[in-house]
Amino acid sequence: MSHLLIAASRDQMETIIRELYSHNVFHIKVFTEKEDEEHEGLTIGPPLSGAGEASSRLIQIRSLEGMFGVDRESLEPEQRRQASALKALIDRDLPVIWEQIEGLLARRAACDAALKEHEQQIRELAPFAMAPIELDLYRGYENIAVFTGRIPRDVEIPAPHEKFFSASKEGTFIAVFVPVAYRDDVERCLLDAHFAALPVPMGEGHPKDLIAEHTSRISFIREEIERLDAKIEEIKKQQTEFIVACEELLTAEVEQAEAPLRFATTQQAFIAEGWVPTTEVDRIKSRLSLSTGGRALVTEIEEPGDQHHAPVEYDNPSFAQPTELIIDTYSRPRYDELDPTIMVSIIFPLFFGIILGDIGYGLILLGFALGLRRVLKGEAIQNLLGVLRNASIFSIIFGVLYAEFFGCHPGATDFALWHPIVSRHLEIGTFAQGHQADIILLLVIAVWIGILQITLGRILNAVNHAQHREMVGVMAQLGWIAMMYGILTIIWSIAPIPLMPDLTGAPALVMGLNVATLAGALLLVFGAVAIMRESALELIEIPTIISHAMSYTRLSAVGLSSVAIAMVVNLIAIEMLIAPQLEHLTAVGIVFIILGILVLLVGHLLNTALGLLGGGLQSLRLQYVEFFTKFYKGGGERYNPFGMRKKFTED
Repeated sequence: MSHLLIAASRDQMETIIRELYSHNVFHIKVFTEKEDEEHEGLTIGPPLSGAGEASSRLIQIRSLEGMFGVDRESLEPEQRRQASALKALIDRDLPVIWEQIEGLLARRAACDAALKEHEQQIRELAPFAMAPIELDLYRGYENIAVFTGRIPRDVEIPAPHEKFFSASKEGTFIAVFVPVAYRDDVERCLLDAHFAALPVPMGEGHPKDLIAEHTSRISFIREEIERLDAKIEEIKKQQTEFIVACEELLTAEVEQAEAPLRFATTQQAFIAEGWVPTTEVDRIKSRLSLSTGGRALVTEIEEPGDQHHAPVEYDNPSFAQPTELIIDTYSRPRYDELDPTIMVSIIFPLFFGIILGDIGYGLILLGFALGLRRVLKGEAIQNLLGVLRNASIFSIIFGVLYAEFFGCHPGATDFALWHPIVSRHLEIGTFAQGHQADIILLLVIAVWIGILQITLGRILNAVNHAQHREMVGVMAQLGWIAMMYGILTIIWSIAPIPLMPDLTGAPALVMGLNVATLAGALLLVFGAVAIMRESALELIEIPTIISHAMSYTRLSAVGLSSVAIAMVVNLIAIEMLIAPQLEHLTAVGIVFIILGILVLLVGHLLNTALGLLGGGLQSLRLQYVEFFTKFYKGGGERYNPFGMRKKFTED
């Protein structure tokens, strides 16, 4: 990236903005006003003329897109529209379309409100329809108290009365008419029976007739809503391409009109700073010179540490591009540090496969990822599903190495047909056939993976420092590597560990300490000195050397827990519910078989979800906490060039 400064008189501002926008390569560095001598007299520029009107039209257009539910990403235009012709159509057609849609939506909203009102009236009338009494007979009495509502059961009224009680599948209804003098006694009696009062709806006549009337009105309103929806859909089909083209055109106009808000200006001139890919610098200079007649100054700024602030655009091969989502979730790399995307694109699915190494679960997740990629659009979700696709492939690969298929051996009953390279088969159920998991081996392999990745992280940090010629930082990272291997050498010289160097037999030199122990001690001293040269406070992080390496045992532990769940599901579903019933099939046995199949399906689906969650989160944690903290800071700014890749319009 090259840092450019553009300076010109204010009468050239619009020309320069149009030219920069058309090339779509200039990342604007936003100017902020400061009260110091260097920035004296510089203020944020005003928007170009017409910005307010274009913004208002753009709001209208985006409102229409929202009303229509337009998905711009999925649209493919038949042909691009000319910008000049489209501007004239916006002034002529947009107000008409807006008025049509606004009117139709207002009518539809009124219909929705009326529909809800009639439905509410029916709900209020429904209990009263159970009684053969017209609504006006519940009101207008001076000497009679009327109680209407719901009650769990019929009740005896301790007063002279007229009562109607009805019970049906819709509920109960009671209406009681008593002299006013007995109001309190009857009310107390009803409340003791858990009476819930219902107000008498407005209106006259029998509730059933009123319900029929409201139902008829509802049918008419729904027909009207269907007609309105059809009209709206017709306008949508006719105008969608026009609307998205207008949105693209107006977005470009508004972005250009508001660009001066990011520039530094004086009464007579303006300054625009930004970043351009180095390969584009000469072209931008020549085009600006040509468009302004040589009345613009364009110069490259070269300051120490300037590249630290340059915006970042990823440049990764296609297989690694989905993993950019994982990196951005943590933080985008700075321009002057190593981009870990390619490494993580390999390591993350590798760790996921180590944890969820099962052919069956891998196939489910792979089908899930590929299926959703066809349905769901959007860059973020596509990248996420791409990561899941890659992780699922590694899950299948490790399922082959572990010889696992939904917790069972793929050979089902004969291990000789397919012997696992490393076994995770626990002694749960007859499917295990006494074959034990290589738990110690799995844990040691996980620790080795941790040692190697931590070493890689420190080497990458040394490379970052070397690129900036910070030799103290390089030596500090070498010191951390020496410190880690010094501790490991001492451990290896004290006790033998499977799959690790056995240095216990090294010849003793001093005080019973062998050569390996002393070599480890020397590495510790060298490491401590190298680290202290950069910062003595860093020595408090020494305990994390072991804890971070041991943290990688989660690769085996979480994977074994998933295997255990799968095998327990198989034990319950197949060996306890299904298999015994197959010997002597009965009606009850069929029920147990169906239950076993349900347990098998639900159990493995839940374990797939848990495996996805556990494998994803644990793999991600190891990258973010154990790996990135060794070399990666991030904090880079996304490269966001001033311009647009036009899809629906052309100049």
